[in-house]
Amino acid sequence: MKYYIIAGEPSGDLHGSNLMKGIRKSDPEAKFRFCGGDMMAEVGGRENLVKHYREMSFFGFVQVALNIRTILSQMGECCRDIMAFQPDVVILIDYPGFNIKIAEFAHSKGIPVHYYIAPKVWAWKEHRVKALRRFVDKLYIIFPFEKEYFRSKGIEPHFEGNPIMDAITKRCAEAPAESDFRRENGLDERPIVALLAGSRVSEIKANLRFMARLAERMPEHQFVVAGVDWIKREQYEVFTADMPVKFVCDKTYELLQISEVAVVTSGTATLETALIGIPELVVYGIPWFYEKMKPYLLKIPYVSLVNLNLQREAVREMVVYHPSVDEAEKELRSIMIGGDKREKMLSDFAELREIIGGAGASDRFAADIVKTIQNSK
Repeated sequence: MKYYIIAGEPSGDLHGSNLMKGIRKSDPEAKFRFCGGDMMAEVGGRENLVKHYREMSFFGFVQVALNIRTILSQMGECCRDIMAFQPDVVILIDYPGFNIKIAEFAHSKGIPVHYYIAPKVWAWKEHRVKALRRFVDKLYIIFPFEKEYFRSKGIEPHFEGNPIMDAITKRCAEAPAESDFRRENGLDERPIVALLAGSRVSEIKANLRFMARLAERMPEHQFVVAGVDWIKREQYEVFTADMPVKFVCDKTYELLQISEVAVVTSGTATLETALIGIPELVVYGIPWFYEKMKPYLLKIPYVSLVNLNLQREAVREMVVYHPSVDEAEKELRSIMIGGDKREKMLSDFAELREIIGGAGASDRFAADIVKTIQNSK
């Protein structure tokens, strides 16, 4: 069968590649056409890559407004390519601003639409639920708490676990020995505090300076920024140049594995950190206006995926205009080795892993997609 897959950012490329591998297991004759990245191209062939996510990644109102002509052109190109390929199914991976429009188009042409990794409409832009209900034939969710939410909106979602576990299991199994990792990355023997300041420049600007200030308070630990390869190192160093902070790039899981604790910006990284088993403090600096409006704009009780899935505050969230360094230091010390909150947090993380499920989710999702399309023929 023929599968058209669209991922518009790095995480989508990762999960898309694992999904494609799973589809091949269930459908050895699978043919792919896709928008994504290098990992998807390794599976489906670079000749089948229509657009790289680097050409498609526009986030925030200003970026979208400035690039609206490019975005509309890309949508048109994608729609024409779908019709030329004539897929048995269009599979959309998160990236809702773009993908919901593609869902509407494919639906209008009678092509089945499967949405893999549902948009986080429970947090913002809930109006998108109407489009999901109207244009998507099957919705795949990766968080257990989403079941009740989507059912309440008239959508029956499908859950097979979380593909993050596949990525974590693979990368951690392939990680070098701790002594080798420290030596190769210029790290000394002091305990490590990992700093995960986000995967976008705007997040780094909002959070990294504050995180780095904690390093001045704890010279007995080494603070290490986990960088991503699509952001230049200089854009991190603007905020850490005069701070006792080190840097590694594209080695987040490997760094977390050997860290004592982490300071994490809200997002998928909060869940990844917890699933690896590293106690964490969640910090997210927001504009003063957002802080005032948060009770009216935020539809969810927590911002971290750890707390949302456990439905309680298992990790401390400091989501404010001016986070307190004193308060953050106190909280961080409480979850370090010997701290009074560490064991309870680790116990909560063990419960979280049970809720999320083990590795193999990508294959299970893929098998369901193949089976659903085969049964519809």
